[in-house]
Amino acid sequence: MSVETIVRAEFETVAREQEKTLTGLSDDTVLLESGLDSLCFAIIVARLEDQLGVDPFTASEDVYFPVTMGDFIKFYQDAAA
Repeated sequence: MSVETIVRAEFETVAREQEKTLTGLSDDTVLLESGLDSLCFAIIVARLEDQLGVDPFTASEDVYFPVTMGDFIKFYQDAAA
């Protein structure tokens, strides 16, 4: 399974579990407007670390926070490469 598929699936799973409504998951979707809260993002990051074996937020020396869904996916793709 690709990194993108795993990331998108985790967003959908966490939204369902936390009873949140996603506004969409296009590459241009602004994460803060996705319908998820900070707890959801924390869960997603923890689960992605388990699945992909990497946490790009702690692995990177640069402070960077993805703004859009596309940025978030690319962030994980780059870290997993």
